[in-house]
Amino acid sequence: MRYSIRYSVLDLAPINEGQSASDSFKHSVDLATHTEKWGYHRFWLAEHHNMPGIASAATSVLIGHIAQVTSSIRVGSGGIMLPNHSPLVIAEQFGTLESLFPGRIDLGLGRAPGTDQMTAQALRRGNRIGGQDFPELLTELRSYFNPSIEPEYRKVRAFPGEGLDIPIWLLGSSDFSARLSAELGLPFAFASHFSPENTVPALRLYKDHFTPSNKLDKPYAMVGVNIIVADTDKEADFLSSSLVRSFLNLIRNKPSKLQPPVEEIRESIQPHEETVLERQLGSSIIGSPETVKEKLLDFIKKTEADEIIVHTQIYDHAARLRSFELTADILNEINNIG
Repeated sequence: MRYSIRYSVLDLAPINEGQSASDSFKHSVDLATHTEKWGYHRFWLAEHHNMPGIASAATSVLIGHIAQVTSSIRVGSGGIMLPNHSPLVIAEQFGTLESLFPGRIDLGLGRAPGTDQMTAQALRRGNRIGGQDFPELLTELRSYFNPSIEPEYRKVRAFPGEGLDIPIWLLGSSDFSARLSAELGLPFAFASHFSPENTVPALRLYKDHFTPSNKLDKPYAMVGVNIIVADTDKEADFLSSSLVRSFLNLIRNKPSKLQPPVEEIRESIQPHEETVLERQLGSSIIGSPETVKEKLLDFIKKTEADEIIVHTQIYDHAARLRSFELTADILNEINNIG
Protein backbone atom coordinates (compact mmCIF):
# COMPACT_ATOMS: atom_id res chain seq x y z
CA MET A 1 0.00 0.00 0.00
CA ARG A 2 1.28 3.44 -0.95
CA TYR A 3 0.83 6.15 1.69
CA SER A 4 0.52 9.87 1.14
CA ILE A 5 0.20 11.20 4.68
CA ARG A 6 0.54 14.90 5.26
CA TYR A 7 2.10 15.86 8.57
CA SER A 8 1.56 19.03 10.59
CA VAL A 9 2.41 20.68 13.92
CA LEU A 10 0.18 21.33 16.93
CA ASP A 11 1.91 23.86 19.19
CA LEU A 12 0.53 24.86 22.60
CA ALA A 13 3.32 27.43 22.99
CA PRO A 14 4.48 25.75 26.22
CA ILE A 15 6.09 27.92 28.89
CA ASN A 16 8.99 26.10 30.53
CA GLU A 17 9.70 26.27 34.23
CA GLY A 18 12.09 29.18 34.77
CA GLN A 19 11.08 30.88 31.52
CA SER A 20 8.46 33.39 30.35
CA ALA A 21 5.79 33.69 27.66
CA SER A 22 8.28 35.76 25.66
CA ASP A 23 10.67 32.79 25.65
CA SER A 24 7.80 30.53 24.60
CA PHE A 25 6.98 32.71 21.60
CA LYS A 26 10.63 32.71 20.50
CA HIS A 27 10.58 28.89 20.67
CA SER A 28 7.35 28.78 18.63
CA VAL A 29 8.87 31.00 15.94
CA ASP A 30 11.98 28.82 15.80
CA LEU A 31 9.87 25.66 15.65
CA ALA A 32 7.71 27.07 12.86
CA THR A 33 10.65 28.12 10.70
CA HIS A 34 12.32 24.74 11.13
CA THR A 35 9.23 22.61 10.55
CA GLU A 36 8.43 24.61 7.42
CA LYS A 37 11.83 23.56 6.03
CA TRP A 38 11.21 19.94 7.08
CA GLY A 39 8.03 19.67 5.02
CA TYR A 40 5.32 20.10 7.64
CA HIS A 41 2.06 21.20 6.03
CA ARG A 42 0.41 23.22 8.81
CA PHE A 43 1.36 24.92 12.04
CA TRP A 44 -1.62 25.14 14.37
CA LEU A 45 -1.91 26.88 17.73
CA ALA A 46 -4.46 26.01 20.40
CA GLU A 47 -6.59 28.28 22.58
CA HIS A 48 -6.23 27.66 26.32
CA HIS A 49 -6.88 29.94 29.28
CA ASN A 50 -5.85 30.16 32.93
CA MET A 51 -3.01 27.68 32.36
CA PRO A 52 0.41 28.91 33.51
CA GLY A 53 2.23 26.55 31.14
CA ILE A 54 0.46 27.54 27.91
CA ALA A 55 1.04 30.90 26.19
CA SER A 56 -1.39 30.67 23.26
CA ALA A 57 -4.44 32.28 24.90
CA ALA A 58 -4.60 35.11 22.33
CA THR A 59 -4.55 32.56 19.53
CA SER A 60 -5.35 34.86 16.60
CA VAL A 61 -2.56 37.25 17.56
CA LEU A 62 -0.02 34.43 17.74
CA ILE A 63 -1.19 32.99 14.40
CA GLY A 64 -0.41 36.33 12.78
CA HIS A 65 3.03 36.39 14.41
CA ILE A 66 3.89 32.90 13.15
CA ALA A 67 2.54 33.58 9.66
CA GLN A 68 4.68 36.72 9.49
CA VAL A 69 7.95 34.82 10.05
CA THR A 70 7.13 31.93 7.68
CA SER A 71 6.38 31.88 3.98
CA SER A 72 4.66 28.68 2.83
CA ILE A 73 3.44 26.59 5.76
CA ARG A 74 -0.27 26.96 6.52
CA VAL A 75 -0.94 28.59 9.90
CA GLY A 76 -4.14 28.26 11.89
CA SER A 77 -6.04 27.41 15.02
CA GLY A 78 -6.24 24.00 16.57
CA GLY A 79 -8.47 25.44 17.67
CA ILE A 80 -10.42 28.56 18.44
CA MET A 81 -12.99 27.64 21.11
CA LEU A 82 -15.92 29.28 19.36
CA PRO A 83 -18.35 29.53 22.32
CA ASN A 84 -15.78 31.77 24.06
CA HIS A 85 -16.16 34.41 21.35
CA SER A 86 -18.52 36.44 19.24
CA PRO A 87 -18.67 34.76 15.81
CA LEU A 88 -18.48 38.21 14.21
CA VAL A 89 -15.20 38.97 15.99
CA ILE A 90 -13.69 35.65 14.87
CA ALA A 91 -14.84 36.29 11.30
CA GLU A 92 -13.17 39.70 11.36
CA GLN A 93 -9.99 38.39 12.96
CA PHE A 94 -9.57 35.53 10.51
CA GLY A 95 -10.69 37.70 7.63
CA THR A 96 -7.85 40.02 8.59
CA LEU A 97 -5.37 37.13 8.85
CA GLU A 98 -6.41 35.73 5.47
CA SER A 99 -6.12 39.19 3.90
CA LEU A 100 -2.61 39.57 5.32
CA PHE A 101 -1.50 36.04 4.41
CA PRO A 102 -3.66 34.90 1.45
CA GLY A 103 -4.13 31.17 1.03
CA ARG A 104 -2.28 30.22 4.22
CA ILE A 105 -4.82 30.51 7.05
CA ASP A 106 -6.89 27.68 8.59
CA LEU A 107 -9.75 28.17 11.04
CA GLY A 108 -10.08 25.13 13.30
CA LEU A 109 -12.99 25.34 15.73
CA GLY A 110 -13.79 23.58 18.97
CA ARG A 111 -16.78 23.75 21.29
CA ALA A 112 -15.04 23.10 24.64
CA PRO A 113 -13.98 26.10 26.74
CA GLY A 114 -10.27 25.23 26.75
CA THR A 115 -10.22 25.95 30.46
CA ASP A 116 -12.05 25.46 33.75
CA GLN A 117 -15.69 26.45 34.30
CA MET A 118 -14.90 29.58 36.33
CA THR A 119 -12.62 30.90 33.60
CA ALA A 120 -15.18 29.98 30.95
CA GLN A 121 -17.68 32.09 32.87
CA ALA A 122 -15.24 35.00 32.88
CA LEU A 123 -14.69 34.61 29.13
CA ARG A 124 -18.30 34.19 28.09
CA ARG A 125 -20.07 36.48 30.58
CA GLY A 126 -23.06 34.19 30.69
CA ASN A 127 -24.33 30.84 31.86
CA ARG A 128 -24.13 29.00 28.53
CA ILE A 129 -20.83 27.19 29.01
CA GLY A 130 -21.77 23.68 27.89
CA GLY A 131 -21.22 24.20 24.16
CA GLN A 132 -24.81 23.27 23.26
CA ASP A 133 -25.11 26.37 21.09
CA PHE A 134 -22.05 25.48 19.01
CA PRO A 135 -23.99 24.54 15.82
CA GLU A 136 -25.84 27.89 15.88
CA LEU A 137 -22.60 29.81 16.50
CA LEU A 138 -20.97 27.92 13.63
CA THR A 139 -23.79 28.79 11.24
CA GLU A 140 -23.50 32.45 12.21
CA LEU A 141 -19.72 32.43 11.72
CA ARG A 142 -19.89 30.71 8.34
CA SER A 143 -22.57 33.18 7.24
CA TYR A 144 -20.23 36.11 7.79
CA PHE A 145 -17.86 34.57 5.22
CA ASN A 146 -20.71 33.47 2.92
CA PRO A 147 -24.00 35.37 3.52
CA SER A 148 -25.96 32.91 1.36
CA ILE A 149 -25.66 30.28 4.12
CA GLU A 150 -28.03 32.12 6.45
CA PRO A 151 -29.77 35.31 5.21
CA GLU A 152 -30.60 36.33 8.80
CA TYR A 153 -27.08 37.68 9.23
CA ARG A 154 -26.90 39.72 6.02
CA LYS A 155 -27.54 43.00 7.82
CA VAL A 156 -24.36 42.55 9.85
CA ARG A 157 -21.33 41.96 7.67
CA ALA A 158 -17.71 41.10 8.38
CA PHE A 159 -15.12 43.31 6.74
CA PRO A 160 -12.58 41.90 6.17
CA GLY A 161 -14.04 38.42 6.04
CA GLU A 162 -16.99 38.36 3.69
CA GLY A 163 -16.26 36.51 0.46
CA LEU A 164 -13.01 34.97 1.69
CA ASP A 165 -12.53 31.22 1.31
CA ILE A 166 -10.97 30.30 4.65
CA PRO A 167 -10.95 26.55 5.33
CA ILE A 168 -13.05 25.76 8.41
CA TRP A 169 -12.26 22.59 10.35
CA LEU A 170 -14.21 21.09 13.21
CA LEU A 171 -12.17 19.70 16.08
CA GLY A 172 -13.34 17.08 18.51
CA SER A 173 -12.57 14.46 21.13
CA SER A 174 -15.96 12.70 20.90
CA ASP A 175 -18.58 11.96 18.24
CA PHE A 176 -20.33 15.37 18.39
CA SER A 177 -18.05 17.27 16.01
CA ALA A 178 -17.46 14.11 13.97
CA ARG A 179 -21.17 13.94 13.22
CA LEU A 180 -21.53 17.69 12.61
CA SER A 181 -18.52 17.94 10.28
CA ALA A 182 -19.80 14.92 8.34
CA GLU A 183 -23.23 16.52 8.01
CA LEU A 184 -21.76 19.82 6.77
CA GLY A 185 -19.09 18.28 4.55
CA LEU A 186 -16.19 19.86 6.43
CA PRO A 187 -12.74 18.47 7.29
CA PHE A 188 -12.47 16.94 10.75
CA ALA A 189 -9.57 16.85 13.23
CA PHE A 190 -9.67 14.42 16.14
CA ALA A 191 -7.75 14.94 19.39
CA SER A 192 -6.30 11.48 19.85
CA HIS A 193 -3.42 13.06 21.77
CA PHE A 194 -5.68 13.32 24.81
CA SER A 195 -8.73 11.18 23.91
CA PRO A 196 -7.37 7.97 22.37
CA GLU A 197 -10.28 5.71 23.31
CA ASN A 198 -12.73 7.60 21.10
CA THR A 199 -10.44 7.94 18.08
CA VAL A 200 -11.46 5.09 15.80
CA PRO A 201 -15.23 5.25 16.55
CA ALA A 202 -15.33 9.00 15.88
CA LEU A 203 -13.35 8.71 12.65
CA ARG A 204 -15.51 5.84 11.45
CA LEU A 205 -18.68 7.82 12.20
CA TYR A 206 -17.30 10.83 10.31
CA LYS A 207 -16.38 8.82 7.21
CA ASP A 208 -19.54 6.70 7.20
CA HIS A 209 -21.86 9.71 7.43
CA PHE A 210 -19.93 12.23 5.34
CA THR A 211 -22.02 14.32 2.95
CA PRO A 212 -20.08 15.95 0.08
CA SER A 213 -20.18 19.75 0.01
CA ASN A 214 -18.87 22.58 -2.13
CA LYS A 215 -15.88 22.62 0.24
CA LEU A 216 -15.03 18.92 0.23
CA ASP A 217 -16.10 16.08 -2.06
CA LYS A 218 -14.89 13.29 0.22
CA PRO A 219 -14.03 13.02 3.93
CA TYR A 220 -10.70 14.35 5.12
CA ALA A 221 -9.57 13.46 8.63
CA MET A 222 -6.56 14.71 10.54
CA VAL A 223 -5.56 13.04 13.81
CA GLY A 224 -3.59 14.61 16.64
CA VAL A 225 -1.00 12.40 18.32
CA ASN A 226 1.75 12.86 20.91
CA ILE A 227 5.06 11.88 19.33
CA ILE A 228 8.44 12.04 21.06
CA VAL A 229 11.47 10.71 19.18
CA ALA A 230 15.06 10.53 20.37
CA ASP A 231 18.12 8.48 19.46
CA THR A 232 17.16 5.70 21.89
CA ASP A 233 13.98 4.41 23.51
CA LYS A 234 15.44 5.23 26.93
CA GLU A 235 16.17 8.85 26.04
CA ALA A 236 12.72 9.35 24.49
CA ASP A 237 11.06 7.86 27.56
CA PHE A 238 13.07 10.23 29.76
CA LEU A 239 12.07 13.27 27.67
CA SER A 240 8.41 12.21 27.78
CA SER A 241 8.33 12.55 31.57
CA SER A 242 7.73 16.31 31.13
CA LEU A 243 4.49 15.53 29.26
CA VAL A 244 3.49 13.05 31.99
CA ARG A 245 4.25 15.62 34.71
CA SER A 246 2.04 18.18 32.96
CA PHE A 247 -0.93 15.83 32.87
CA LEU A 248 -0.27 14.69 36.45
CA ASN A 249 -0.38 18.28 37.63
CA LEU A 250 -3.70 18.78 35.84
CA ILE A 251 -5.09 15.61 37.44
CA ARG A 252 -3.95 16.92 40.84
CA ASN A 253 -5.51 20.33 40.11
CA LYS A 254 -2.10 21.99 40.22
CA PRO A 255 -1.48 23.26 36.68
CA SER A 256 2.11 24.35 36.20
CA LYS A 257 4.68 25.45 33.70
CA LEU A 258 6.33 22.66 31.71
CA GLN A 259 8.65 20.83 34.10
CA PRO A 260 12.08 19.38 33.33
CA PRO A 261 12.23 15.62 32.68
CA VAL A 262 12.96 13.30 35.58
CA GLU A 263 14.04 9.69 36.00
CA GLU A 264 11.60 7.08 37.31
CA ILE A 265 8.52 9.29 36.95
CA ARG A 266 6.22 6.28 37.36
CA GLU A 267 7.29 5.75 40.97
CA SER A 268 5.40 8.90 42.02
CA ILE A 269 2.13 8.00 40.27
CA GLN A 270 -0.82 6.59 42.22
CA PRO A 271 -2.86 3.72 40.69
CA HIS A 272 -5.92 5.91 40.02
CA GLU A 273 -3.67 8.52 38.36
CA GLU A 274 -2.12 5.83 36.18
CA THR A 275 -5.61 4.90 34.98
CA VAL A 276 -6.36 8.51 34.00
CA LEU A 277 -2.99 8.92 32.30
CA GLU A 278 -3.52 5.79 30.24
CA ARG A 279 -6.97 7.00 29.24
CA GLN A 280 -5.59 10.36 28.07
CA LEU A 281 -2.09 9.53 26.83
CA GLY A 282 -2.58 5.93 25.69
CA SER A 283 -2.02 6.68 22.00
CA SER A 284 1.29 8.50 22.58
CA ILE A 285 4.13 7.28 20.37
CA ILE A 286 7.48 7.49 22.13
CA GLY A 287 10.85 5.95 21.33
CA SER A 288 13.76 5.68 18.93
CA PRO A 289 13.19 6.23 15.19
CA GLU A 290 12.79 2.48 14.67
CA THR A 291 10.25 2.15 17.50
CA VAL A 292 8.30 5.22 16.45
CA LYS A 293 8.16 4.18 12.80
CA GLU A 294 6.63 0.83 13.72
CA LYS A 295 4.09 2.34 16.12
CA LEU A 296 3.21 5.24 13.84
CA LEU A 297 2.66 2.98 10.85
CA ASP A 298 0.31 0.86 12.97
CA PHE A 299 -1.50 4.02 14.14
CA ILE A 300 -1.97 5.21 10.55
CA LYS A 301 -3.29 1.82 9.47
CA LYS A 302 -5.72 1.73 12.40
CA THR A 303 -7.05 5.27 12.01
CA GLU A 304 -6.80 5.58 8.20
CA ALA A 305 -5.85 9.21 8.81
CA ASP A 306 -5.32 11.50 5.84
CA GLU A 307 -3.05 13.72 7.93
CA ILE A 308 -1.19 13.51 11.24
CA ILE A 309 -0.85 16.60 13.41
CA VAL A 310 2.04 16.12 15.80
CA HIS A 311 2.08 17.37 19.39
CA THR A 312 5.53 17.15 20.98
CA GLN A 313 5.86 18.39 24.55
CA ILE A 314 9.57 18.37 25.42
CA TYR A 315 11.24 20.67 27.93
CA ASP A 316 14.54 21.11 26.11
CA HIS A 317 13.98 23.16 22.96
CA ALA A 318 16.83 21.58 20.99
CA ALA A 319 15.54 18.09 21.83
CA ARG A 320 12.05 19.16 20.77
CA LEU A 321 13.34 20.39 17.41
CA ARG A 322 15.25 17.14 16.96
CA SER A 323 12.10 15.12 17.66
CA PHE A 324 10.14 17.02 15.01
CA GLU A 325 12.97 16.55 12.50
CA LEU A 326 13.11 12.81 13.15
CA THR A 327 9.31 12.57 12.93
CA ALA A 328 9.38 14.21 9.49
CA ASP A 329 12.04 11.72 8.38
CA ILE A 330 9.92 8.82 9.64
CA LEU A 331 6.77 10.01 7.90
CA ASN A 332 8.68 10.51 4.67
CA GLU A 333 9.88 6.90 4.97
CA ILE A 334 6.32 5.73 5.55
CA ASN A 335 5.14 7.67 2.51
CA ASN A 336 7.79 5.91 0.42
CA ILE A 337 6.70 2.44 1.44
CA GLY A 338 5.39 0.47 -1.50
